[in-house]
Parts: sequence; C-alpha cells; structure tokens
Amino acid sequence: MEIGKTEPFACEVYMTGNITGVTTDHTVTDNGSVVFPQDRSCPYQPPAAYQPLRDERPLARVSLYDGRTVWMVTGLAEARALLADPRLSSNRENEAFPSPTARFAGVTRRRTALLGVDDPVHATQRRMLIPSFTLKRTASLRPRIQETVDRLLDDMVAQGPPVDLVSAFALPVPSMVICALLGVPYEDHEFFEGQSRRLLRGPESADVEAALEELENYFVRLIDRKKKERGDGLLDELIEQRLNQGALDQQELVDFATILLVAGHETTANMISLGTFTLLQHPERLAELRSDAALMPAAVEELLRFLSIADGMLRVALEDIEIGGETIRADEGVVFSTSVINRDNASYEEPDRIDWHRSSRHHVAFGFGIHQCLGQNLARAEMEIALRSLFDRLPDLRLAVPAQEIPFKPGDTIQGMVELPVAW
Repeated sequence: MEIGKTEPFACEVYMTGNITGVTTDHTVTDNGSVVFPQDRSCPYQPPAAYQPLRDERPLARVSLYDGRTVWMVTGLAEARALLADPRLSSNRENEAFPSPTARFAGVTRRRTALLGVDDPVHATQRRMLIPSFTLKRTASLRPRIQETVDRLLDDMVAQGPPVDLVSAFALPVPSMVICALLGVPYEDHEFFEGQSRRLLRGPESADVEAALEELENYFVRLIDRKKKERGDGLLDELIEQRLNQGALDQQELVDFATILLVAGHETTANMISLGTFTLLQHPERLAELRSDAALMPAAVEELLRFLSIADGMLRVALEDIEIGGETIRADEGVVFSTSVINRDNASYEEPDRIDWHRSSRHHVAFGFGIHQCLGQNLARAEMEIALRSLFDRLPDLRLAVPAQEIPFKPGDTIQGMVELPVAW
C-alpha cells in the first residue's frame, strides 16, 4: 500500500493486524472477486485488498458475504453524482437492498426513519430535525462542548497516566453533548453505550437485533416519562410540537432518537480517538498543527477525508444508471467505499499523504446528497475543540504502549480504536 513519501510512520507494523471483533476470513472469492467489507491492516489506511479497486476507478465489482455481486463506487466525482441521484434508493424494505454482513441482515430489512427512507418521506422527517443541527445552533453549543472537554481533561490529569483515551475522553465528549442536545439522561450512558457497541459490532445477528430492541424500548419508556414531565431537549420539543400534534408517530420518534443517539456519539468518538492516534503517528503533521492553531478546522476536514471511518454506504438502483463507462442495472446493489473514494488520485494530489493545506471539503466522509449526515456541523465542532484542547493541555501526550499492541475495530463496523492507552 502506498504511503505518503514524507510520512514518518510505517503502517506495516500492523500487517499482522490487531483487530478486535468479528473479522473477515478471506479477501477474494474463488472467481477472483474482492470481498466487501474488509478489515484494515492499519487503522488509518484503506484495506490492502482494496488497492486493485482503487486502480479500477471509478466503479468495480465486489462480492458480499452471501455471494451477491454489487457495484463498489471508487471515484469521488462518480460518488457525489450517484449519491445525489434519486434513481438510487435507501429504502431498506426493498427486497433488492443489499446487506453488508450476515449479522446486519435482520436489521437491514427494517424500515428505518431518516437513513432507510427516500423522498418525500425523508425530506419531511429531516425538516423536523434540521433546526437543531444548523451552524448557528452548533455555534451556541460550543461553550458547552468546551466546558465538557475541559472537565474531562481535568479528570484525566487528576487521575494521572496511563489513561485509556477512548473511555476517559473520546467517548464521553460526544456522548455528553448528544445527551444534552436530545434531553437524554447522561446517567444512562453505560446502558446506551453498551447497547450501541452491541448494535454495531455484534458479534451475531441476534445481538444486533436484541440491542436495537433494547434501545427502542429504552426510548419508549423515556418518551412516556417526557410526556408527563417535559424536560429540556430536542426530544421534548418533538413531543410537544410534532408528536402531540399528530405530525409524528411514536415509532418515528423512537427511530429518530435511536439513530441520533447512536450516530451522535459513536462516529465522533471514533474520529477523536483515531484522529489522536493518527496525529501521534505523524509527529511532523502534529508539530505543524501545534505551531498554527488556525489550521485546526482544515486539519479536521483532512482527517475526515483521510480516516473515512464510515466505510460502506449502501444503496439499490431503482432504474438503469449509466455512469463511469458502466451501467448499473435496476435492482443491483451499490456500495460506496469512502476510504477508497476519499483517496481518489483524480481528485487529490498524493491522497495517501496528510496535508493540512489541501482543499478537502468535497470528501464524502459525511455522505452526500439528501442523506448527508445531519450532525456534521456538530461533529466538526466537537473534533476541533477536543483535539485542540487535548494537545494544548497535554503537549507531551504519547502512546503508553507500542502502536502495534493497540486494538482497533474490524472492517464491518465504524472504524476506530477499541482502546487507546496514553501517557504524558
């Protein structure tokens, strides 16, 4: 795998892998088709088996766990065009909708608010939530995010090294923030964080389905309590302004709450932990960032592109679509590998190299089109504040164990570090 020429860390220390969770046991089928998804051999690089697909841009064929062959989009321009194309559907009730792994097959087929519906239903649902995730709303939350970050860093310093940065910092920052935004009691965090891990990482389909049911039951009970005694949060607003007025049914509200809570803390927590690990393994880039604080917003954008932790958006074609010299037929599945798309040589010079000065805003780390991540403004703010404060407060931050001993997540879930022992 090509690594940027100026980068000081060689990712080959990970070639044997230190991946915790359910992993794939093969990379290519008997007929030569690359299997999707794959485990990364390095937590911040695309899977090595995807390299031939990078060379075949902009589309390639891959095989899923059940032997089904689908299209993998690998070119950035083509990805943005297809993600904005209404002929590609997110409707998971469609029998032709692909499932990435056996353990997600049960929940993939369920009707899911926001993520699993198309317009006009999706547009109606999204409009209810947009006011809580605007740039203005995010700006108003920055003092609270900073206060949360500072308090957690105080606790880390008081405890003293070594510390697991995931459990002590990367996870509680977004978890506390999304709880405050939604109106979810943070004292329940061990429950919903545990169920979120179970939902996203299995290991069996029964675990995934049971975790989703547990989370939904939790929100049914919470919503019932909020109906009787209003609190201060987005859920309370939706109950009063939408649910009580008949513009939203209870199952939709439960779906909203589950999606926003899980996505609102899992993705950002992984970006903070993996972003920290990546910066510590690229000291030249970290030194550059420390010398110019104004680079932090650009650095967050570049890390989003470079790390691409949500690797594998799925769609199904409703009609034939001609793109990139290929024809995607109706009912064929389409997977968007963000780790490959965001390393497109046609769009980025030396894409395997971290560069704070490149223009990275066209990446698809948050998706694109109508399903582009609703919470992206909040995620950016949390990353900026968390990473800046972490390295300002702990300028001597370092790994507490050799890099190759630190476990990271398998390729069939959100990418990130299972734990991150650090010292200072």
